[in-house]
Amino acid sequence: MKAFLMLEDGTRFYGEPFGDVQNTVGEVVFSTSMTGYQEGLTDPSFYGQILVLTYPLIGNVGFNNFDYESHRISVKGLVVKELCEAPSNWATKGSLDEFMKKFNIVGLKGVDTRALTLKIREESVMRGMICLQEPTAEQIEELKSYKIEKPVHRVTVKEKKKYDGQKSGKNIAVMDFGVKENMIRELHKRGHNLTIYPATTAAEEILADNPDGILLSNGPGDPKDNDDIIANIKKLIGKKPIMGICMGHQLLALANGLDSYKLKYGHRGANQPVKDLNTGRVYISSQNHGYAICEPKGSKDIEVTFRNVNDGTVEGLKYKKHKSFSVQFHPEACPGPMDTQFLFDDFERLMEEDTNAQK
Repeated sequence: MKAFLMLEDGTRFYGEPFGDVQNTVGEVVFSTSMTGYQEGLTDPSFYGQILVLTYPLIGNVGFNNFDYESHRISVKGLVVKELCEAPSNWATKGSLDEFMKKFNIVGLKGVDTRALTLKIREESVMRGMICLQEPTAEQIEELKSYKIEKPVHRVTVKEKKKYDGQKSGKNIAVMDFGVKENMIRELHKRGHNLTIYPATTAAEEILADNPDGILLSNGPGDPKDNDDIIANIKKLIGKKPIMGICMGHQLLALANGLDSYKLKYGHRGANQPVKDLNTGRVYISSQNHGYAICEPKGSKDIEVTFRNVNDGTVEGLKYKKHKSFSVQFHPEACPGPMDTQFLFDDFERLMEEDTNAQK
């Protein structure tokens, strides 16, 4: 069976369908990660998007029971060059094709992903449709009008969840905008007690639970679509130490009066270099975002701490008037390098300093 990916400008990329064979519409983005496709597919930050993987061979280790970043696939579709039909790995529970069928997601293999990636790099992220046959006028209209509506509200937990750690651990409130499981694991393995809150939880409820610190998680979409959440974060600023990651970084910046903008094709991959402006050291980081924060010009109270080596965009911020900091990249990785996991330790120290200051 033949199928094709049609972009909103009419360009077509042909291949063969796999997984749950069906038509689908989404925002077409690419990731340069060479490994970790299971983690990527289950990352809620990809909600509403058709993911193109630039690495030419995908599926060689199948899927397993422990590399999930959430309990569902968040992408609308997957596009690859070559699909491995016979995976080999000690933990394999099946092929990528079976994995996609399990979650009712369509894939497209045999595509010239290099040409597709160059197209997106040159002309920016576009809407796209995986088609099994010539699209109807109604389907073309659906493609042209497609918009990812309120994705954070769709991927967040519906009610509070608790993860008990050690008695000596800190009590951390995690605002779930699409939180990855490894973010929770990194905090939990340090002995902390976690409470995961729905994205729209009122600031008053979180503060009433008296956490030692607040983590603003990653998540999908345009940060400016979340006015209600930004208003809540404003009420949390200065009350407790805050760490923001990815979407959390952007929402914290907007709550502090900064602005955001859409990148031409985003940063998605496990090989993004970021420079620590305090030490001069460059780290390789894992990233998955399509928006960035504008420079905090004229503000002496906000310090840029990390910068993207490739394009100079802001990758980290420190707020001097309150115990808060944020990064655009993923220190918890998965997939990707773990070079910047020390940032969770920095958050831990920040909470300890705040606790000692209150004694």
